[in-house]
Amino acid sequence: MARPTVLITGASSGIGLAFARRLAADGHDLVLVARREGRLKELADELAAGHAVTTEVLAADLTDADDLARVEARVAEQTRPVELLINNAGFGTFGSFAELPIDQEEREIRLNVLALVRLTRAAVGAMTARGQGGIINVSSVASFQAGPYNATYSATKAFVTSFTEAVHEELRGTGVKVMALCPGFTRTEFQETANAEGAGVPSLLWQTPEPVVRSALRDLRRGAAVSVPGVHNKMAAMLSQLAPRALTRRVSGLAGRRLQG
Repeated sequence: MARPTVLITGASSGIGLAFARRLAADGHDLVLVARREGRLKELADELAAGHAVTTEVLAADLTDADDLARVEARVAEQTRPVELLINNAGFGTFGSFAELPIDQEEREIRLNVLALVRLTRAAVGAMTARGQGGIINVSSVASFQAGPYNATYSATKAFVTSFTEAVHEELRGTGVKVMALCPGFTRTEFQETANAEGAGVPSLLWQTPEPVVRSALRDLRRGAAVSVPGVHNKMAAMLSQLAPRALTRRVSGLAGRRLQG
């Protein structure tokens, strides 16, 4: 029988890379999506040699309409079905919203929200027709509260978590599992891209991508709507939802100002 195929966006680094390595080790064929074709090819060769799986490289910038359409078509393809879609591609910006380049903020929304919605829709259509499949939309603990000095990123992730929970409920009983993954501080290239290296966060609050991936795959198997890896992140998410929004907003704003210097 054919091995199940997983399509991972943002597969060239960080959490996406950890998903690729874990799922290849588990015997899944992979479609690897990211902008950096050279890095994807290196990863594809590594996984094919190490785990005897089939790897497909699909270089694409998901903020480009034509590239996004190509990936949508691959997700929806029924002759080579994608059994699991991992919408991991995304980036953040850090700083005063009034000073950040608006074109970059728009691009952030296009990637974190629009591309994720379109790929989720493509997958849902194909998977419900087969009566099986799974989707992991990578969000963040930042989705549970407003994020001053991280305003656009936090807002996009709030959308991702809410959207994913809603689709999860809509698809109850169809055989298709949909889950939002909400990690906290994870050591990836994300902080460098967001211009927030280190972020002044104590080392004990950081995770590496591998335990995040293990938690996500376990929670997806259990049928969870939301996965928050790590006890400290679960506590932070709970407190964010229980505390008054005015308080969490104020505390987050003070922390952001401190990091701004």
